[in-house]
Amino acid sequence: MKIDCKRLTVVTVLIGLFVSFPLLAVESEANNALIERGKYIAIAADCAACHRQAVENGVPFAGGYAIASPMGNIIASNITPSRQFGIGNYTEIQFADAVRRGLAQDGRNLYPAMPYTAYYGISDQDIHALYAYFMQGVKPADIAPTAVTDLGFPFNIRQVMLGWNLLYRNEKQLEKQAGISEQLYRGQYLVEVLGHCSTCHTPRNMMMAEKSSLYLSGSPLGGWYAPNITSDSSGIAGWSQRDLVTYLQTGHLANKAQAAGPMAEAVEKSFRFMTDEDLNAMAAWIKQVPAVSTPVATKSPRSLATDINNVIIGQGNQASLVDISQTDGATLYESACASCHGRQGQGTADNFYPSLTHNSAVSGPGPQNLVMTIVMGIQRKGSDGEVSMPAFGQQMNNEQIASLSNYVRNQFANIDDRLTAENVQMLRNGGELPFIVLYLNWLMGAGAVIVLLILFGLMRLRKR
Repeated sequence: MKIDCKRLTVVTVLIGLFVSFPLLAVESEANNALIERGKYIAIAADCAACHRQAVENGVPFAGGYAIASPMGNIIASNITPSRQFGIGNYTEIQFADAVRRGLAQDGRNLYPAMPYTAYYGISDQDIHALYAYFMQGVKPADIAPTAVTDLGFPFNIRQVMLGWNLLYRNEKQLEKQAGISEQLYRGQYLVEVLGHCSTCHTPRNMMMAEKSSLYLSGSPLGGWYAPNITSDSSGIAGWSQRDLVTYLQTGHLANKAQAAGPMAEAVEKSFRFMTDEDLNAMAAWIKQVPAVSTPVATKSPRSLATDINNVIIGQGNQASLVDISQTDGATLYESACASCHGRQGQGTADNFYPSLTHNSAVSGPGPQNLVMTIVMGIQRKGSDGEVSMPAFGQQMNNEQIASLSNYVRNQFANIDDRLTAENVQMLRNGGELPFIVLYLNWLMGAGAVIVLLILFGLMRLRKR
């Protein structure tokens, strides 16, 4: 019997294709699921908030955004799969080292503006999914950087981070504690690792590392103040778990708080896209964190408060703000704020314009968030819509902003700050400089003197 080899080959190929197609389909479906999982992890880790362009509606993950730090601006890198400008040439191991250890492909140390101290706890499975998403689910952005990180001496020497990492980089994976529920364990992973909440909400020591004993008890943040979110009366003791979930989803909670600045960005780019299950896990974990008591604003007599009903207003519109001689807080409030927030700071019934009489920015331990909100305004998208408040940083000078802030805090929270124009300028510049920046030159000088004294002593001993 003669065998037709060509026909046999065709039949074999057809059978192979018939068998392999379902397998390929299953493999493709599994890969798509992996990419989607990686996308969700990137959302939970809030990667988009930093690794964006410096322009509105820019290319996702293309980098260029300036992250303010006490040492200077740190420019976020391109993390698209561009081989020329991004991470397209990274292996999965190199990607994991960058995310978890703060090491770039070329061996350079990253600055901890990239929260690798928290990301070290990301599981291998999540790293694998995250890598698949950035390599396959993100479009390459072949865009040259418009700026580079250029810090002053000695922070421009990246090898300095070797010593800092030795002291403060976390080298432990998150492990489930005995007796903890699955919900709390998931919440801990989301809060401590992916969400890196402590990066903003935990105060720093002299070396700019987190004080673990004051976990989530509030910290200055580039002119803003990330408040105490422990269950102390100075924190969020009055918030329920549902309140926390609502705030994370929408960026506001009636008669309590409104997200602005970095928190508004976290709501817009991260929290509003997360599942109810995960947000409830985060809230449950935060609510059981040990309470830490922190200072609150001191109430004072209403000696500075002015009855706004007795203020004589001319045009009653924002045009009066260009007059730099106008520094009366009540008049400024009537011109710029009363039309939305009400003459008595009551807001609107639907809370679209929030009350100022029950507002954490107004009654907080310091005026930072109120001042920065006046300066920068609010642009925030939550799960229930978009909120916008105009920025007055260009219309008002520092003296006007100080006067307005003093009036609002005194009138609606009974707090007498006596804020000055110099205080406002300091907040505009990023807040008070930390110890290491203020006294670094003195410390380096003292170190040099000590080294010289030691060398001198050794030379004297050698002569003897």
